[in-house]
Amino acid sequence: MTVISTTTQQVPFVDLAAQQAEILPVIRDEIEELLATAAFIGGPAVDGFERAYAGYTGTAACVGVGNGTDAIELALRAVGVGPGSEVVLPANTFVATAEAVARIGATPVLVDVDTEHLLLDPIQLDRAITAATKAIVPVHLYGQLAPIDQIQDIASSHGVAIIEDAAQSQGARRQGIVSGAFGTAAATSFYPGKNLGAAGDAGAVTTNNPEIADRVRMLGAHGSASKYVHDVVGVNSRLDAIQAVVLRAKLERLDTWNAARRAAADRYDRLLSDVPEVRTPCVRPGNEDVWHLYVVQVGERDRVLEELQAEGIGTGIHYPSPVHLTNAFRNLGRPGDFPVAERAAGRILSLPMFPHLTPVQQERVVDVLANAVTRKS
Repeated sequence: MTVISTTTQQVPFVDLAAQQAEILPVIRDEIEELLATAAFIGGPAVDGFERAYAGYTGTAACVGVGNGTDAIELALRAVGVGPGSEVVLPANTFVATAEAVARIGATPVLVDVDTEHLLLDPIQLDRAITAATKAIVPVHLYGQLAPIDQIQDIASSHGVAIIEDAAQSQGARRQGIVSGAFGTAAATSFYPGKNLGAAGDAGAVTTNNPEIADRVRMLGAHGSASKYVHDVVGVNSRLDAIQAVVLRAKLERLDTWNAARRAAADRYDRLLSDVPEVRTPCVRPGNEDVWHLYVVQVGERDRVLEELQAEGIGTGIHYPSPVHLTNAFRNLGRPGDFPVAERAAGRILSLPMFPHLTPVQQERVVDVLANAVTRKS
C-alpha cells in the first residue's frame, strides 16, 4: 500500500523504476531476440535462470512457476500434502500462505509469533503439531529468516516436511546457508516488489531432492511429464522466458542490492535510536537478513500513517489483519487466539525501503515520523 502526496519532498515506498533502468541495457537485446524467435515458454532463458538460482541458493534444483502462491501449493503437493493433511504456519503472514494450503484441500493450522521478530514461535509450533500434520511452512517475513534451527529440530522429531515461504527473503543467509536451502523444499515469489523481482508475476520452488523437483515440474505442466501424457491433475504454472531474462539480470545484482538494503536498515536504526516512541526491528544472532521491508511499531499507528502519507512519505502496513481475522479464514481462529500477532497488527508500520533509497530520503522519513509519534492526537 502506497499513497503519494503532492508535496515537494516525496519519498516513495519503493522505486522499481530505478532497478529496471539499471538492467535495461543488459536485457534489451535478449528480450528483442525472444520476441523475434517467439521462444516464450521454456527454452534456454528459463533453463539458464533455473540453474543460476539453484546455484545461488546452493540447492540441487530450481523449478520456475507462475507465481509465489503456486510455488507454495506445488511444493506442498510434491511432498504429499493433500486433503486430510494439516499444515502449520504463522498467523502473521500474507494470506497467500494459507490460501495455498486451502487450495489443495489441506487444513491451515495457525500459531502465534514471537514478540521480538514477529516470526513463527517455535514453542507454539511444537504444541500445534498433531498426527495429521504433514508440513510446516515457516515464513521468512520482512526479509528476516525464521528461527529455522529450532524449526528443523521440531520437524525432524515429528517427521514432517518443511516448506519455506521464502517470498520475502531472496539472499538472506544464516551461517552461510541461503534462504531456500533449509527445508525439504522452498517456495519463493518474484513479484515485482520483491528483493528479486520480475517484470510481472513469477515464482519458483527450490529443493535438494530431485524427485520433488520433478514432481513440481510435472504438476505445473498440467500433471504431464511428457507431452499429452497426464498422470495426475495438475495446473498451468510455468515461468515464462521474458521473466527469466529479467530475473537473471537482477540475480547478478541481488547481493549488491541486498547490501544496500542492510545499509539503509542500519541507517534507520541510527536515525531512530533517540526516538523511543518507535520500536525498530532487530536481527536474530547468526542471521544476515535482507530487509525486504523495514517494519517499525508505533502507538496510534493509523494517525501516524496518515500524517506520513500527507507529507508525501510512502508507507504500508504488512499486514493489517492476521490470517484468522480475514473473512476468508475466519474459521481458523477467533479474536484473542493469537495475541502477539493481533497486537502487532495495530502497531506495525512499513517505512520506505529499496536499494536505491538515499540517506537524504531516510532523514526526511525519520524527521516526519519523529514529529508524528511525539505529537498526541
